[in-house]
Amino acid sequence: MKRLYTTVFFTVILIACGAVSALCADAQSYFDSATRFYNDGKFADAVREYGKAISLVHDRSEPYYYRGKAYYNLHQYDEAIEDFNKAIIIKSDDADMYYDRGLAYFRKDLFGNAVEDDTKAITLNPRFAAAYQNRGIAYSRRGQYDEAIDDFNKALSLRPGFMEAYSSRGFAYIKKASADYKKACDMGDKNACDNLKQLSEQ
Repeated sequence: MKRLYTTVFFTVILIACGAVSALCADAQSYFDSATRFYNDGKFADAVREYGKAISLVHDRSEPYYYRGKAYYNLHQYDEAIEDFNKAIIIKSDDADMYYDRGLAYFRKDLFGNAVEDDTKAITLNPRFAAAYQNRGIAYSRRGQYDEAIDDFNKALSLRPGFMEAYSSRGFAYIKKASADYKKACDMGDKNACDNLKQLSEQ
């Protein structure tokens, strides 16, 4: 779990309010409290405290985004997506927001949506290795193994020690081989049928 930090939010709170005020201080206090809960793995408490910050300063993307991450960790994917949507409406050029919404879509088996969000994240940050990895997994779940392998290759070119990308690429190669063996088997190739059987038994 990636730890969250609060200094950027403090800066934008001051900009939003125009000056230091009790409202700004309260919003920052709730945001800091929420972030501590998040980092301690107390996601329900984090959701509550981020909500308090939103009630005071509701035109900033950060509390929506981080509350969405807390919802995600609670496996409340609909609520997470709703918060990510609100964050993206406010701030549409943040690659991480699209990436995290893509993760939530993936958890709901909405693989096309996940591909779209990872693609947007990659457009905003072409060196986003994790976005290539996750888009590759979504492609695999859609049976698009060539596209998946291309994405895993790109992820590995950006991060050569990316263990998960090696594993995901291996799985995609196996699934692609199975699909090709099945086609050949259906056409009467006994060797292909034998190879398909071996793969299915592994």
